[in-house]
Amino acid sequence: MSRDPGLQPERTRLAWRRTLLAVTAVLLLEVRLVFAGDAFDAVLAGLAVVAWLGVLVVDWRRATGAGPRGVERWSVPLTALAAAGLALLGVLHVVRGLR
Repeated sequence: MSRDPGLQPERTRLAWRRTLLAVTAVLLLEVRLVFAGDAFDAVLAGLAVVAWLGVLVVDWRRATGAGPRGVERWSVPLTALAAAGLALLGVLHVVRGLR
């Protein structure tokens, strides 16, 4: 039985689209907290927007299959860094809420 090489790239593109969707959902939750918070929450939301823009620019090309091939080497480290940063922002919100 021969392997169809067309399925794996499609699954990979769909996985990158789900990643973008998840990061976008976290960003929207972060921005929602700005309306109930103070200036510190606005700064955290600004950092989340910067992380989201970085992930969007790099991962969108990988998710759609468009753009130069050199972008692919940055997508995994940048997405991991953005996810860790967004997790840290969530921890900061929890710690501030406990005070």
